[in-house]
Amino acid sequence: MTRVESEVSGMVWKIEKAVGDSVELDETIMILESMKMEIHVAAPASGRVTEILVELDQPVQEGQHICTIE
Repeated sequence: MTRVESEVSGMVWKIEKAVGDSVELDETIMILESMKMEIHVAAPASGRVTEILVELDQPVQEGQHICTIE
């Protein structure tokens, strides 16, 4: 199990993957908006998305667990 954490504080702007989707290393899972910049959240490992713990327009904090990959 790999925990994906937000690298910045911001808002969830777009979710690219859903629970059950396969992801490759460095593939975009979601996009955050921080200080008017788009921050791509990349998969730290290949696998399958098992949890998405945030919703669109939800604020997130740096270090917050936002997704799980197995």
